[in-house]
Amino acid sequence: MGILNQIKNFYREPAPAEPITDKEQIDKTYAKWRMRIFFSMFFGYIIFYTCRKNIAVALPAMQDALHYSKTELGLLGSSLYLTYAFGKFINGVIADNTNAKRILPSALFISALANILFIGCAYLVPAGKISFFGLPPVSILLWLLAFFWGINGWFQSMGFPPIAKNLSYWFCNKERGFKWSLWSSSHEVGTYLSTILSAFLITHYEWQSVFYVPAILAMVFCFFFYKNLQDKPESIGLPDIEQYKDPDYVPPVEQTSEEDKFTYVDIFKKYIIKNPTVWLLALSYIFVYVVRYGTFDWLVMYQMEEKHYLIGEATKKLSFLPLVGVLGTIGAGYVSDKFFRGKRAPVNIICLTLLAVCIYLFKINTISILDYVYIGAIGVFTCGPQVLIGGLSAVESSSKKVASAVTGFCGMFGYIGAILSGAGTGYIIDKFSWNGAISFWILSAIISLSICVILLKKELKRK
Repeated sequence: MGILNQIKNFYREPAPAEPITDKEQIDKTYAKWRMRIFFSMFFGYIIFYTCRKNIAVALPAMQDALHYSKTELGLLGSSLYLTYAFGKFINGVIADNTNAKRILPSALFISALANILFIGCAYLVPAGKISFFGLPPVSILLWLLAFFWGINGWFQSMGFPPIAKNLSYWFCNKERGFKWSLWSSSHEVGTYLSTILSAFLITHYEWQSVFYVPAILAMVFCFFFYKNLQDKPESIGLPDIEQYKDPDYVPPVEQTSEEDKFTYVDIFKKYIIKNPTVWLLALSYIFVYVVRYGTFDWLVMYQMEEKHYLIGEATKKLSFLPLVGVLGTIGAGYVSDKFFRGKRAPVNIICLTLLAVCIYLFKINTISILDYVYIGAIGVFTCGPQVLIGGLSAVESSSKKVASAVTGFCGMFGYIGAILSGAGTGYIIDKFSWNGAISFWILSAIISLSICVILLKKELKRK
């Protein structure tokens, strides 16, 4: 227990420091740390993505080298999504009470280590050469790969909850929407850079390089991460961000009166477990993630098998999904603020409708250059709902004191959708061909759209 207590104390949320009283020093300290923390979280999350989106580019080469079916390859993705789903929720609860400065670099380092162990299996346990307890050697390797990719998923899930906490505590209500959307573009930038880097590595080196090169980069970045992060402003003597940036802001009366006298568990129950809006958001998020990860994880292979592109061209086209998707990530928050007065559901409805249309147009398209347009549009109309439903909408429907937990709760449901998109899409392809996969993604967009219509009605009643 001594070691466990030491670990617990190391990651414990720091106590508030002695308040800074000098206004000029407060201004300088906030100016120094706000952008420093923001950019650290932005670039840090890009590095997180290079250690988990790399597998999408590696799948075709892994299929050739290891001779797995699409269902078996889908199992690898689903193993990450399974641990990520539950890890995001559990780590979300933990993040509300731990030190972001320490937990984020630790999570990134262990994720990088899991990538190295993942490809280490392929070197040390080559398929067809080692038997264990009578199991087929190819099965041993598959389950080892799934195990270490699942470990990667758990520590990847530690990345976002502390960031959600920092975004909530370092940026005030009137600027948080844009800052949240701007930071969320790191998902797409990370996916794009991971795709480009992985494509270069797999073209010039063996497929294992797609995993160990990003891992080495991540381990180096951990030191930068630690140096440029802080926990809450109060941990270094600064006042609450709302008091500092927006003294006229008044939180909802219900939250103001209740949060001060209730425990964290009471707030958690009221604003998450007993909150029907959060449950609807979580349910909708399942189907957003079916499309988000289904398209990204499988479109390289789809293009190679159905449109007969070489891997270089297929990967180049896939890179447009996250690259153009940045517009959806940043634009969703801005458009919902500017044109819909803070209502998020209308933007989600528009995006999900156009998403279903673009998936179908991509399928029937026979003009090569238009694939870039449709794949980019899929990115835009997936990323918009992705950042709003499980991020901004979830926090705004809950309380800042459970910001990490509520985003982790919705994220858990999102990654249930990702699990379905992994092994589920692989199984559908094996049984019903690629037409089945396309139909699966379109139907998922329509279901999510239908739930958002219900959320819009609730927004209109509330406002």
